[in-house]
Amino acid sequence: LAAEVFQRRGIEVDVKTGLTPEDLSAIIGDYDGLAVRSSTKVRGPVIEAAKNLKVIGRAGIGVDNVDLNAATAKGIVVMNTPFG
Repeated sequence: LAAEVFQRRGIEVDVKTGLTPEDLSAIIGDYDGLAVRSSTKVRGPVIEAAKNLKVIGRAGIGVDNVDLNAATAKGIVVMNTPFG
């Protein structure tokens, strides 16, 4: 549903689920944004591989699955949507 909202506004969306951190690191290089649920861990190596990343959105409560220090060091905004 969220992907459709972005697509209707002309934003390219790439939906991938069940990725390992290594898989995510391999594809994230040119992404501008990343939306995740609690099972996706966005740690230092993933953030370092993200050359264009500007925002990480967590669908749900909390952002404990995101390395806030690494994201902040690269100027990446981290936010959540408590109601998914």
